[in-house]
Amino acid sequence: MINPIERITQNRIVQLFQNQLSYEYYGNWEDRTNNSNVETEYLHRFLRKQGYTEILVEKAINEVCHLANSNGGNLYDRNQKMYNLLRYGVKARPELGEQFETLFVIDWKNWQQNEFAIAEEVTLNNKQHNRRPDIVLYINGIAIGILELKRGTVDLAESIRQNISNQKEIFSQGFFTTIQVILAGNNTQGLRYGTIETPEKYYLSWKEDEHDNEGYKLDKYILKLCEKSRVIDLLYNGVIYDAGVKKLPRPHQYFALKEAQNFVKRREGGIIWHTQGSGKSLMMVMLGKWILENIPNSRIVILTDRTELDDQIERVFNDVGESDIAKTKSGKEMMQYLQAPKPRLICSLIHKFGNKGDGDFDSFIKELKENPIQTQGEIFVFVDECHRTQSGKLNDAMKAILNTAVFIGFTGTPLLKVDKKTTMDVFGRYIHTYKFNEAVDDGVVKDLMYEGRSIEQNLTSQTKVDQWFDAKTRGLNDFQRNELKKKWGTMQNVLSSKGRMEKIVADIVVDFSTKPRLASQSGNAILVAGSIYEATKYYSLFQNNEFKGKCAIVTSYNPNISEMSLEDTGAQTDTDKEFIYKVYMELLKDVSPKGNKSKTETYESDVKELFRKQPARMKLLIVVSKLLTGFDAPPCSYIYIDKKMQDHTLFQAICRVNRLDTDDKDYGYIVDYMELFGNVTDAIDVYTSELESEGFTKEDVSIQLKDRLKVASDRLEIALETLEALCENVPSPKGDLNFIQYFCGNTEKEQDLKANEYKRMALYKAIVEYIRAYTNMTTDFELAGYNEKSIKHFKERLDFYLNVREVIRIASNETIDLKVYEADMRFLLDTYIRAEESILISPFEDISLLDLMETDMNKAIDNLPASIKSNQEAVAEVIENNVRSKIVEEHLLDPKYFDEMSILLTELIEARKRASIMYQEYLGKMANLVRMVNRGKKDDAPKSLNTKGKVALYHTLDGNERLALACEDAVQNAKQEGFRDNVMKQRKVKNAIKRVVEDDTLAEKVYKIIEQHKEDY
Repeated sequence: MINPIERITQNRIVQLFQNQLSYEYYGNWEDRTNNSNVETEYLHRFLRKQGYTEILVEKAINEVCHLANSNGGNLYDRNQKMYNLLRYGVKARPELGEQFETLFVIDWKNWQQNEFAIAEEVTLNNKQHNRRPDIVLYINGIAIGILELKRGTVDLAESIRQNISNQKEIFSQGFFTTIQVILAGNNTQGLRYGTIETPEKYYLSWKEDEHDNEGYKLDKYILKLCEKSRVIDLLYNGVIYDAGVKKLPRPHQYFALKEAQNFVKRREGGIIWHTQGSGKSLMMVMLGKWILENIPNSRIVILTDRTELDDQIERVFNDVGESDIAKTKSGKEMMQYLQAPKPRLICSLIHKFGNKGDGDFDSFIKELKENPIQTQGEIFVFVDECHRTQSGKLNDAMKAILNTAVFIGFTGTPLLKVDKKTTMDVFGRYIHTYKFNEAVDDGVVKDLMYEGRSIEQNLTSQTKVDQWFDAKTRGLNDFQRNELKKKWGTMQNVLSSKGRMEKIVADIVVDFSTKPRLASQSGNAILVAGSIYEATKYYSLFQNNEFKGKCAIVTSYNPNISEMSLEDTGAQTDTDKEFIYKVYMELLKDVSPKGNKSKTETYESDVKELFRKQPARMKLLIVVSKLLTGFDAPPCSYIYIDKKMQDHTLFQAICRVNRLDTDDKDYGYIVDYMELFGNVTDAIDVYTSELESEGFTKEDVSIQLKDRLKVASDRLEIALETLEALCENVPSPKGDLNFIQYFCGNTEKEQDLKANEYKRMALYKAIVEYIRAYTNMTTDFELAGYNEKSIKHFKERLDFYLNVREVIRIASNETIDLKVYEADMRFLLDTYIRAEESILISPFEDISLLDLMETDMNKAIDNLPASIKSNQEAVAEVIENNVRSKIVEEHLLDPKYFDEMSILLTELIEARKRASIMYQEYLGKMANLVRMVNRGKKDDAPKSLNTKGKVALYHTLDGNERLALACEDAVQNAKQEGFRDNVMKQRKVKNAIKRVVEDDTLAEKVYKIIEQHKEDY
């Protein structure tokens, strides 16, 4: 049967669980009352079968149920406590004074002893809303998994979003306290898996036995993932709680862990090669955890050159109850620890072994060899980026000294032939590999696009400057071009005579107004400079434009102890050194050190956090060597290179842009100002040195960048071909009525609309892809070799399909939530496609324009270009988009208030579009809204709220002035320096808030406000 309804699919999957996986069938629980995440009848039966006494069983069940039904804290915290209870057992004693016993509610050692079961249509009742997961998986009566199914014509994303919404407090959040794995599937796209609070983009596909092409992929991977021993192993060894995010392993991590366990059991070392961005750090944590639990007397030394990885390892091990950890301050201290029986886990930063470069490092190694030590315990040494020269020397020395230790190397890059002796001879053969091309194919990382820019050749004369500007902005509508020309201003007049760095700054500024991902403020960029001097010079140049306050510099320089710099400053004279010093002193003048961090460390920590989480507020980071390895920032979309780099250093740097993010991040983009590859072909080899390919094909190990123009061109043509093919069967003459009948059927019949929903979804998604592909090419059509006729054809087809989309949506009275597919569409249409209907002011100008609107709306409108101010619709669009941009930028500082502002804006827009409000009345109401958005509070807000932090507290606490001020006092008394970076200090602040508001959920919201308002707290 083609496209069986969900019920038929569900029946088949229920049979699969029973007949092929041997799960018990608890039944259809649609009409059953009091369904719970802990079914005590089954748990009681299991525990008694395990030989525990009745009194201990009752106590254990009470403790599990108490936690399962608890509302205290957030879902992550409750789920972590429950996981610890499941994994490490429930401690109970028959009577006071007697010994505690540990009762395991899941038998991890003997998986056959557990009762695996499913129930379907499990109705979850709450006071407001009922939800009903299709299938729930139980172990011994405890709900550990949920499977949501859709029919083949409904996108799998619908199942994922349903699972995500079910976890909201107003629906069934409490049920998810015990849930470990969440599944979503259909017959056409197979199966995806995640866990609690996993964002949609991180739901993963399993990958195993790819040659097996029998039957549905949904069935195949349920059989793989839900096989009893696999479930037990995955939950016991693969669950990680990491700084507020629960994680399950990706397939390559899971199989690497299994293979590494075999190596460790044989006491054999080796290399795990998992490409950049594929979760190598997590792999290290999972393996380390397994070794400490399974190898008696084991000790682990982790050598890395990344402070963030060092911190992550400590944090994750603390979260799993392993507190016997030391972070060493020097190589000598590490060796002292190894001579003592404890700690079991030693983390050490390689660059701490010598502060004066390789000479000092070499002397440390010489001292090691001359003074052999007697170590204690069975030692396993993990080395991050094991191919590097410096760590290579250390590996060699430690191998000689710790001759009984097992060495495991981790690398995100392929080995060079010249590295083979210093790497494979120390570590041994490969344990597991997961190469760049595999990660791209699996959707684990984004593919990389390359563009070489010869900036000096393009900007040598006034004429060339004008030509360059016209080419860069060709895709924008007239209003956007005019706005950009204003910004361009005097820079354009003098650019041809300026130095190279000024030209690069101008080039990047224009990119941020023309490249969709950057201009929409959902993406940001890194600029790599050749030295600290050049980085500070770049930073100072960016202070003269709209990047001021939204650009930062991160290097190893510290103005207080400048000799600590690990990088060449690039300063040629004392005057240059003075310039570096002055720039740093200026940017650090308002920074207060947090905890035991210096001002520079505090500044860097803050700007990295902003860059990761709020790209609209931190658009550009300027670096030299720092952050080019191990820095994960999903919004980062472009890397501009103005530094000579090659091989490993280059590959690690460009992989800063390959992390997954929202749908509008299609690729990671590399802009090369140094002409690192000379003449560019369709595919560029990142590695110019010969790669070690023994045991692989050259295609396996090579890493190629794709030419941006070639890929953009192919993408556009394929997107249009896909659209044309989808509409090929629309009857002639292909007018509105033909399209409506083909994509909707009879619009008066609900069953027709439902039956054709899959066609409409395919059409909408294909149009979105064509819009994205088109806007990605708007400034490059001529550069890619298209003539005027071709360009006109692409534009005409775009207009045609945009019209088709609106016709279909209106005719079907569409109820599908398209926001997920079209999150960035409004911005793209406004900026690149519509010339008159809808215009967006450049986001760089929004604050000054809003300020003007607040003081004098008529004057603000009068300042707009003539083509805009004469069109009331266009004026309204300009105002609305500026207000929306401001709301988005400020939202995290005061979510409740700006949610309300967003609603008011939407209502005003709808009233305007319905023509239910006169234009002058609209402007008056908009001026009032602008004032409230700009000021961050309403006119009647109490005068006692004299800081932005107090105002945000007042809004979060539903306008309770007394409570807001009480929270303010409590926080000011409880907070300690550096509390944001210290869990214990955070807890002190949170407890102070809880004592005032007396509600855990509300306390958490208040704390988030406190955390955001760095100026006030």
